[in-house]
Amino acid sequence: MSGRAAVPDLSRTICLVAGASRGVGRGIARGLGEAGATVIVTARSSETGPRTEGRPETIEDTAREVDAAGGEGHHYLCDHTSERAVDGLVHWALRRFGRIDVAVSSVWGGNEGFDGESYADGIEWGTPFWRRSAESFSQVFETGPYPALLLARAVAPAMVSAKRGLIAFVSFDTETGYLGDVFYDLAKASTNRLAFACARELAPHGVTALGLSPGFVLTERARDNGHADRATESPLYAGRALAALAADPDVQARAGRILHAGDLAAEYGFTDADGTTPPRFQLGS
Repeated sequence: MSGRAAVPDLSRTICLVAGASRGVGRGIARGLGEAGATVIVTARSSETGPRTEGRPETIEDTAREVDAAGGEGHHYLCDHTSERAVDGLVHWALRRFGRIDVAVSSVWGGNEGFDGESYADGIEWGTPFWRRSAESFSQVFETGPYPALLLARAVAPAMVSAKRGLIAFVSFDTETGYLGDVFYDLAKASTNRLAFACARELAPHGVTALGLSPGFVLTERARDNGHADRATESPLYAGRALAALAADPDVQARAGRILHAGDLAAEYGFTDADGTTPPRFQLGS
């Protein structure tokens, strides 16, 4: 870690990261662990049950990575598309740890079956909306914006009562242009608007909601699809961005905004896993 900013101290912070079995969610959990946080990692893929698309990554793996990074990892199997399951998760976390200081939704199932070019139904990325069925949009929405809403509504009461807390939604900034696929674009725009709306309602109670926009992340799926050479950053970059935000006493000034990992690195002084500081990701770059 030489050459990068001092690691934030989150040793007294209780975090919950949804969608943390792999990808950006795992990177965020690890970044919070580096800062010494207690991190509850949740998702559907577990060593004790089914795994999404039969992939090898699990929440237990992530919890162990949190431990190895210097934090305290705990895993909890949860279907984040179920309101009852999410409420049960939050009730368990509050009974176990007494509070939740930081909640992150990194749940995203919109790319299940996607090989980098086509979806499981054979439709290619970017196919015009009038040439495809709208049925698949329900899956994109139900595995992105909807889980984000379920997590926010479940953790908000305790945070409002405590008059503090941070809720972060992992998304992708839609202000800079069209994202290239109508369903993907709509899902990310909805998540971004959710961050804005939640921020407006939570701000009077001392709770901050915001969005985090990573670049082209070298996730396990991107590597498997042969896109490693296109990636701009590792999953840990978003994790260090989130840790910096969680440790910032003035984070409420950012409420409702969609923040880029690259911009935050320049401001807070952290680096990616390899010591570089990738700039804000630009469409077409």
